[in-house]
Amino acid sequence: MNVVWTIAAVLLLAASILTTARMLIGPDTLDRLVALDTAVAVSMCSLAVWAAYSMDSTVVPGIVALALLSFVGTVAVARFRVRDNEV
Repeated sequence: MNVVWTIAAVLLLAASILTTARMLIGPDTLDRLVALDTAVAVSMCSLAVWAAYSMDSTVVPGIVALALLSFVGTVAVARFRVRDNEV
């Protein structure tokens, strides 16, 4: 069973590295916004994997709160962002 946890951790680490690279390299703000949203999703998945590994359900409300804040924040930024060519 430790192989499954190791594979999950490696895949989540790879996803976070690729997301961070996209956040830094992204050509415009919309790409960076999507990368930030993906980074929050990867962190929520990491917390869920940790909760399953440790058999600890106390992080579940934190995952739910993070999901709600991420959704509201992403919608707000996407709604009120200034276009890149209007600067």
